[in-house]
Amino acid sequence: MGYMALYRKWRPSDFDEVKGQDAIVQTLRNQIIYNRIGHAYLFCGTRGTGKTSIAKLFAKAVNCEHPVNGSPCNACPSCQAINNQSSLDVLEIDAASNNGVDEIREIRDKSTYAPSRATYKVYIIDEVHMLSTGAFNALLKTLEEPTENVVFILATTELHKIPATILSRVQRFEFKSIKQGAIKEHLASILEKEGLTFDDEALTIISRRAEGGMRDALSILDQALSLSADNNVSQSVAEEITGSIGLTALDSFVASVRNQDTTKALSNLETLFDNGKSMSRFATDLLEYFRDLLIVKAGGENSHHSPLFEENLSLEQDRLFQLIDLVTSAL
Repeated sequence: MGYMALYRKWRPSDFDEVKGQDAIVQTLRNQIIYNRIGHAYLFCGTRGTGKTSIAKLFAKAVNCEHPVNGSPCNACPSCQAINNQSSLDVLEIDAASNNGVDEIREIRDKSTYAPSRATYKVYIIDEVHMLSTGAFNALLKTLEEPTENVVFILATTELHKIPATILSRVQRFEFKSIKQGAIKEHLASILEKEGLTFDDEALTIISRRAEGGMRDALSILDQALSLSADNNVSQSVAEEITGSIGLTALDSFVASVRNQDTTKALSNLETLFDNGKSMSRFATDLLEYFRDLLIVKAGGENSHHSPLFEENLSLEQDRLFQLIDLVTSAL
């Protein structure tokens, strides 16, 4: 068996393993526990926040013979069939490649048959906003006259493209961006289970760069691992992969600005530029650095561990806001 991407290997197998979407998970669990399963759901939110993973878990849970606290048991024949993708009752359709009316009509005709062995037939339609108008109309007819024992889970990253007629017939769940802390924690636990070591700072860089998407974080981590010879994810590798500007370079650049030492600030910039750092990426990193200064000045948590950062905290708040305005307009 070849190498399996981390995000696939560590895809949650039950609701307990889902990170960062507690409210959604609890609602869906309650629907299983109290047997209040709807016939159409819409999962919306940015990429990599767990829409498809949770759709698959819910499909497993509604068909599970012995759900545990609303979560699939992973042991019964139905769970196992879904886990090894041999179930005829859970069908995934990617609307980006199947935007045709025929597919949806076929679903409509087939969905009138009883499920072959499971309790529910579940259709997961990913990127549902890509359906053509004709296909949306066909789907609408299906949702208007729902068949007993059929559940539709529609997923999209672009809520504004979903027709209002569809929106009024689904239970809508909005997936939030996952908090940086939760991403970092999850990465750390995966690396520990894989028996690998890491610099704390490296995970901070990766989880920040993932911008709220767990899948992105795991993909970046995968890349970092392929560059790490000694099974240790180091800060320098994380910086290299994410193209983020070395924290030491930021420290000294901001220190030069604080001391109004133009020559030194420009030579800092030159070093960064010669290392192939993009200046827009630098501007973004600089904004985050200023934001971190503001947070710590206001009594928030400090994730930096350098003496220069401590010194840079002496920048006045008004001056920081001025700098943030400058960088923002430059961006």
